[in-house]
Amino acid sequence: MRRVALRNLAAHKVRLALTLLSVVLGTAFISGSFVFTDTLQRTFDGIFEGQAQGVDVRVGPSARQAQGVPTNIVDALAKTPGVARVAPAVNGPVVLLEPDGKKAVQTGGAPSFGLSYLPPDKAVEDPEKFVAGAPPTQPNEIALNVGGAEKAGLKVGDKTKVLIPSRGNPFEVTLSGIYEMPGAEGGGVVAVMFTEPQGRKLFTDGTHVAYADIAAAPGVSADELRDQLAAGLPNFKVQNSDEVREDMKKEVSEALTFINYFLLAFGAIALIVGTFIIYNTFSMIVAQRLRELALLRAIGASRQQVGRSVVSEAIVIGLIGSALGLAAGIGLAYGLSALLNAFDLGLPTGSLTVLPRTAIVALLVGLIVTVASAYAPARRAAKVPPVEAMRSEFASTGDSLRLRTIIGAVMAVAGGVLVYVGAQGTGKGSAVTVGVGALGLILAVLLAAPALSRPMVLVLGVLTRPFGAIGQMARNNATRNPRRTAATAFALTLGLMLVSAIGILGASAKTSVAVLIDKGVKAEYVLAGPQMIGAPIGAVDAVRTDVPGISDVTGIRLVTFKVGDEQIGATSPDGPIDPVMDVDMISGTTTIPVGGAIVDETEASDRGWKLGDKVTITSLDNRQLELTIGGVYADTPLLGPMVVDPGIYEQLMPQSLRTNVYVLVKAVPGTDLTAMRANLEKATEPFVVVQVQDHEQFKGAQGKQINTLLAILYGLLALAVVIAVLGIINTLALSVVERRREIGMLRAVGTQRAQVRRTIYLESMLIAIFGAIVGLVLGIALGVGFLRTLRDMGIDQITIPWSQLVFVLVASGVVGVLAAVWPGVRAARTPPLAAIADL
Repeated sequence: MRRVALRNLAAHKVRLALTLLSVVLGTAFISGSFVFTDTLQRTFDGIFEGQAQGVDVRVGPSARQAQGVPTNIVDALAKTPGVARVAPAVNGPVVLLEPDGKKAVQTGGAPSFGLSYLPPDKAVEDPEKFVAGAPPTQPNEIALNVGGAEKAGLKVGDKTKVLIPSRGNPFEVTLSGIYEMPGAEGGGVVAVMFTEPQGRKLFTDGTHVAYADIAAAPGVSADELRDQLAAGLPNFKVQNSDEVREDMKKEVSEALTFINYFLLAFGAIALIVGTFIIYNTFSMIVAQRLRELALLRAIGASRQQVGRSVVSEAIVIGLIGSALGLAAGIGLAYGLSALLNAFDLGLPTGSLTVLPRTAIVALLVGLIVTVASAYAPARRAAKVPPVEAMRSEFASTGDSLRLRTIIGAVMAVAGGVLVYVGAQGTGKGSAVTVGVGALGLILAVLLAAPALSRPMVLVLGVLTRPFGAIGQMARNNATRNPRRTAATAFALTLGLMLVSAIGILGASAKTSVAVLIDKGVKAEYVLAGPQMIGAPIGAVDAVRTDVPGISDVTGIRLVTFKVGDEQIGATSPDGPIDPVMDVDMISGTTTIPVGGAIVDETEASDRGWKLGDKVTITSLDNRQLELTIGGVYADTPLLGPMVVDPGIYEQLMPQSLRTNVYVLVKAVPGTDLTAMRANLEKATEPFVVVQVQDHEQFKGAQGKQINTLLAILYGLLALAVVIAVLGIINTLALSVVERRREIGMLRAVGTQRAQVRRTIYLESMLIAIFGAIVGLVLGIALGVGFLRTLRDMGIDQITIPWSQLVFVLVASGVVGVLAAVWPGVRAARTPPLAAIADL
């Protein structure tokens, strides 16, 4: 029986290739995700291996955005028994400009930061290796890492400019040297090294440093010194060098884990779609081989042997497909890495990493999915009665659809109720309820789709009516086997359900942002900058000083702290809110009391806060501050959950991280806005990263970010749609084999080859449009349900992109026709007499 299974596979090479492709694409995506993230992880690990070398103990803040280590603690550390040397370090964001000062050096998202140079007699960490020039020794001298110098096109002695977002205007510097950063070159990182005094001036408030590296005295172990210092510094992170490196690796690992799960989710979608294709393929194979299987039963093969022969075919397909998928995944990871590097996204480069876990997961997933998909057809094959099967035709009408349709209807009602109930609330619990309801609706469609396909395809038959008898034949073929039609269409249904739901999410997010800006922003212009940099502090000062016709300029800054155990991302204005924003105050005013805050309605309700209450917040370095609640406003993403007094902001935010997310500029009534814009652009020209935007441009910039995310999601979903199209091709190709005698008879009575091809094309179009309609309806329902749960996140407008959905529907019909080209040509070439004689 094993030989029978293998010979059957070898005899149907095209069918084998199409089925393999379904497995290959799904497993390739999964293995590629692992290889890509494992490669990045190993590359980052290599970078971090070079960090904190020579350091015995490092004392730093307990969180990244904390103020740092006070200088008085640094001084105390130097006097602690067991400490030989203390080396304070400072760092912060830097924008390196090209020599003409008109353009920033692009890092593609990689870090661009400044740090201070310590000579060997003061340093604890192993010294940098300079490949050209020397370290900076004078103010406004800098050293650059090799990759940064190459990106900027600078050599020793060249002059350029740097911009510190938390400080004033860009200033000119001279490149004194170029040094190596082991493991970090080639990834887009720009590291600008200043002298220690200038570094402290640029990146600190004069009373803190970023962290302090410590060398232990002779005879004192690093672990002993760490434990001794940790006991006296409970609010700081005290680590040995190995722990510092592990911390760095852990942060990257957490970020990469999210990326991996994100990619694996789409790989899972592709495999789920592939599951229906594999199931459909094996169902049709069993139906076509009823006589062959019956003959095997008649000559002595047991039910178990017949079933195992079908499962054996699935195992072979699963193993080969998984192995090919693993190889394709490695190629996919290589291509993705090359693509990201081509777009200069600042990722470090390294050799591809294929761990044993990746190979095992790819092989197991592909094998399990294939065998599970073939299990039901294998059971059906094992139950074939020898004599009955030898009498029957190839196509089997199958069991009654009544039971599965009833179950599907019940699940549809239950799923619909859950989606409706979940959509009435907001937050995680409501989203989970909608998700469970969505799963119920998907399963309902899976079960009820065969019963649904007949009436829907009959209605869609109006599209084939202009083709006369050929169109009617195509419609009859599509309704002849509703199980097959539903299984073929369901793969496309899943893909387009996600496409439509994501499309609604994107359109609604853009509409919500537009409404928010139109209603909430009074200012005529907005100054914005890149993420992580924003609009530098100096740009705001320049606008206030140099641009006439301005009544108010207010920068909005981000600040993070804890309320209880929960971390809050709040904002802080550097000027009045009311002139530049329309804030709906429920109680109090937009004037923030000194040492106080105003909070949004949700935050006040959840915590039981009201006007005049005293509340305690905790900084990220565990200092407690008391705030007075000066007002409660309606929720708005423009301000976030809390707005704190500028004095609180300065106490909480490190000097090096102080910058504006955006700046609102309000004109004096009657001011020439065109002239004002020109003046704004002139004033901010030295700060090359700043963009001057009016309302429409500000909305467009936010919409562009949403479009970028949508493009990524659509690109990942394209794999599922491609697999669905392959499923249509596969099903039609097998259907042509199944209907070989019928097609031969049609050809014998005068049907032309073109008419046979047209029949297959129209049948495929009907199946594709049926799947698309069900997917779009399901996607709209689920998309709206999920959006309703996001109202508290600012997405309170629901927009259905009808033009996009109509395009998807029309495109599905076109794709259906294209998918039928090869099966149609194959059907048209069926020899009439040979087909009729083929018993």
